[in-house]
Amino acid sequence: MAPSPWLFPGGQPGRPISTTQLTQRLNQLGIRPNQARSTALFQLATEIPAAILARTLGIHTDVAVAWQRLSAGDWTSYAAEVSSRNTTTKESSP
Repeated sequence: MAPSPWLFPGGQPGRPISTTQLTQRLNQLGIRPNQARSTALFQLATEIPAAILARTLGIHTDVAVAWQRLSAGDWTSYAAEVSSRNTTTKESSP
């Protein structure tokens, strides 16, 4: 039998393990991937604006905003802060 190119080969030749099967195997080992996923998503929500989070993860902006509220990420003033930054170039001195 040829070695599989997949790190976690599935039951069908040439296919990876399904999400459900992998979750079941990890749960049997005491690893809770859903908890780790939620923790990672909430951490991201505290670090980047909802619009960028949504675009990066391919989720709806409303979902990203909800994650941000739950994780206490405060990006409400982000746009105002960015627009008020000094964008002028160095002025040449006489």
